[in-house]
Amino acid sequence: MYTSTSLAKVNSATRPPSAAQGPALTAQALANEHREEVLQFLSSRPVHTVVMAGFIRDNGLVSPLNRGTFYGCRGEGGQLEGVALIGHATLVETQSDKALAAFARIARDCPRTHVMMGEQENIERFWAYYAEGGRSPRMVCSELLMEQRWPVEVRGEAVPGLRLATPDDLQQVMVVQGQMAFEECGVNPMETDPEGFRRRCARRIEQGRVWVWIEGDRLIFKADIISDTPDVIYVEGVWVAPEERGQGYGSRCLSQLSRDLLSRAGAITLLVNKKNPEAAAFYRRAGYKAASHYDTIYLNTAH
Repeated sequence: MYTSTSLAKVNSATRPPSAAQGPALTAQALANEHREEVLQFLSSRPVHTVVMAGFIRDNGLVSPLNRGTFYGCRGEGGQLEGVALIGHATLVETQSDKALAAFARIARDCPRTHVMMGEQENIERFWAYYAEGGRSPRMVCSELLMEQRWPVEVRGEAVPGLRLATPDDLQQVMVVQGQMAFEECGVNPMETDPEGFRRRCARRIEQGRVWVWIEGDRLIFKADIISDTPDVIYVEGVWVAPEERGQGYGSRCLSQLSRDLLSRAGAITLLVNKKNPEAAAFYRRAGYKAASHYDTIYLNTAH
């Protein structure tokens, strides 16, 4: 949610780890024909690969909607040893230092990279390769990956007004989402990329991925489903109107939404900034538990 500006840990990675000896791996762009192979690879750790898997299910491996390119690293026998999405958001799934190094070389040459995110240890190793030559991040957020599974406790009365957003709600959703992005990373996409941001928000609404509670013309609660897979659903942009906070509305809405989502997936995950203990406490009250430590690195690049 909100931002942390501690760069010490990432900046301390002055030298990349030593990759294991053996033949170098080459990362190559993946094609749509590799879809099932890649989804199978990602399925071994669904909680940590939900965003990539969701993009592939929604858009395919090759699509401008991914805002980047999917790459794969293969071993001597041709088996996948790593998968990465490199672009506006860079995500990497591999346990191989050689694959991390190969992906980092590609990411260094990608001018569109705005943010990198992943498990803390993996992203630190990836950054060590990426930052060769003295690169430094604009900002680093240390976050908790939180997870919800059955059973979900009912929190207060049902919220009859909680519903999927419609195109008529687009402007209110955009304003809140833009404000949240600014609070998180210091960039408001409504100002830096207004047309692209509008298209992305409109598409998410069209996909049935934005939930709202609106009374009269006031938005009280909002939550976005960023990635929806049979194993895991990844939620972002959970927001309660400031004047309505502390009254239990957020817990009621999130509890109701979580029960609905868990009727068709094994888990729900979300990220919360460690500098925002109030938000972490809110999610814990709603039944979410810490599952892993993550880092999100924002770069000094165009958006």
